[in-house]
Amino acid sequence: MRVSGAGGEIRPGVALAAGRRHSVGRRQDGTVVAVGGTSSELDIGRWVNIVAVAAGNVHTATNTGRSHTVGLRSDGTAVATGWKGDGQCGLDTWKDLVAVAAGWRRTLGLRADGRVLATGRESEGACAVDGWSEVIAISCGDWHSVGFRADGTAVAAGVNRRGQCDLDTWRDVTDIAAGYLHTVGVRSDGRVLAAGARPSPACAVDDWQDVTAVAAGRYHTVGVTASGQVVATGDNGLGQCDVGGWRDVIAVAAGSTHTLGLRADGTVLSAGNNADHQCEVHAWTGIQAAT
Repeated sequence: MRVSGAGGEIRPGVALAAGRRHSVGRRQDGTVVAVGGTSSELDIGRWVNIVAVAAGNVHTATNTGRSHTVGLRSDGTAVATGWKGDGQCGLDTWKDLVAVAAGWRRTLGLRADGRVLATGRESEGACAVDGWSEVIAISCGDWHSVGFRADGTAVAAGVNRRGQCDLDTWRDVTDIAAGYLHTVGVRSDGRVLAAGARPSPACAVDDWQDVTAVAAGRYHTVGVTASGQVVATGDNGLGQCDVGGWRDVIAVAAGSTHTLGLRADGTVLSAGNNADHQCEVHAWTGIQAAT
């Protein structure tokens, strides 16, 4: 299966996700593997027919609670496990989905008609996505949600105290990612845009070229180039940006303080914080986006 949004653009499902303290991968047979975490966000053993995964909670402050994991099924429904305190796992009525995203205490779902669903904590405004239309991709940070439309423009909702939602001038967007206090996007020419916590190093992407996809963590940003190499910028206190030697990478995911890379052969690389065993993914095989 390939997922598509309004306007007919076809986009592959997400095979790899990194949360606050856990990592999730979608196998080619539609089952899911997970490591790390502290609670039920790893209860994915019975999931089947999964075409995409998402992992919540980018920040690691002690008062942010736990995280959750979301899976998109091949029939357009979703399943979730983990922290349920704000209803972020209440997805039973969602239908016709083509993508899912997980943030702090909330979940987003992209429907085939380009509209976006949200459930979970509403206090920060990050669930205020009812007016979005013609959206073809979504991403959740901690306190803000972002997406881009079929025409290459971007939308955002939620806390904007660092300017992370100031995306009105963005054009020709082909990928987007929301971190803790920043947002990054890839343009069709391979250059990367950033908004938010400037002059934070996490937004120091102006010199990046030939980038095809990006991921945003708490204070770091990661990109994949067309050649399969990986670039990173931002906080490297736990080695989460030590990705310069990675090769043959086709997708990346950024958790709070760790980074994952999916190689073309279905194996996974990791760097950064391993305090909860979230980087112990080297035995994973057959990790693959739905096609």
